[in-house]
Amino acid sequence: MFTGIVEEIGEIVGKEDLTDAARLVIRGPVVTSDAGHGDSIAVNGVCLTVVEVLPGGEFSVDVIGETLDRSSLAGIGVGSQVNLERAAAVNSRLGGHIVQGHVDGTGEVVARTPQPDWEVVRISLPSPLSRYVVEKGSITVDGISLTVSGLGPDWFEVSLIPTTLSLTTLGTATVGTPVNLEVDVIAKYVERLLGQRAQ
Repeated sequence: MFTGIVEEIGEIVGKEDLTDAARLVIRGPVVTSDAGHGDSIAVNGVCLTVVEVLPGGEFSVDVIGETLDRSSLAGIGVGSQVNLERAAAVNSRLGGHIVQGHVDGTGEVVARTPQPDWEVVRISLPSPLSRYVVEKGSITVDGISLTVSGLGPDWFEVSLIPTTLSLTTLGTATVGTPVNLEVDVIAKYVERLLGQRAQ
């Protein structure tokens, strides 16, 4: 489990395309400071398992075809920047919201509206996910726990403070950039439970 509070911006320093998978090597000195084989690290909101911790604050992960098909990780390459977060410790504060690292779909940045001290970012919303998104509710965008500040039939908006703009990849994401989306898991459980009661 994660909280959606990005610890650092990492960099893809190696990518090996396999038959139906990819192996990534990522530089992230903060998240590798206490990482070991088998640990979970969220990479742009995707929960991945550390294969090996390498010198220079780098680590490797395997990304299977299922993950490549459902996330934006297929489109990243050497030099790409990614948001990184270690799995939450049981005794840590939940600074964001409950994030599983299981991507529900992808959207893309469709508009950016700068304000004097912050910025509104509009992101496209796939129709199968729209029922889980509510204004003032939580959503995870590329691993960042954010509050929905505006909502339309096929889009939502988030308002980014300077800290988010400077410490995550959303600060430099241009219009057209694909992003990973994870909706609030509680909404999915509620829908499932209510659906069973209606039967």
